Amino acid sequence: MSSSTSSTHKSFAYDVFISYRGDDTRKTFVDHMYFALRRKNIRVYMDADKIKRGDHIMDELLKSIDHSRFYIIVFSKNYPSSSWCLNELVKILECHRTTHEHVVYPIFYDVEPSQVRKLTGATGKAFAKHEKHPSARKWREALREATELAGWDLKNNFDG
Repeated sequence: MSSSTSSTHKSFAYDVFISYRGDDTRKTFVDHMYFALRRKNIRVYMDADKIKRGDHIMDELLKSIDHSRFYIIVFSKNYPSSSWCLNELVKILECHRTTHEHVVYPIFYDVEPSQVRKLTGATGKAFAKHEKHPSARKWREALREATELAGWDLKNNFDG
């Protein structure tokens, strides 16, 4: 009786999915990280180069999240201002909770983890416009949950 363990593992189109707020980090930290990963032949999904004109953007993003093995969430001051980022975060955490094959790595770029968790300071101001949104509670919970995962605080470690 032989069994194959490979049949129980999901095949992933991407090694890494990067979730980030473009205005804060695209031309700096995220671009550097993206190209460093690509140089190591790591298959990276970053929305700027994968979504084609005419595609249903949210459908493409959610499908790409499903088809990624690792998630790097780059939290920045304005990350909570984007409903797109918040919806990505919810989907990422759903994938993480439902299978041990999906791994999440939060990075706190120029923002304290406690500011993201409690939505204080700049992140609180960024989230304020969503307070009456039907998904606000779910987004708040996702932000809190993500800050409880082991990650990197670049503000304190590298002076952002």
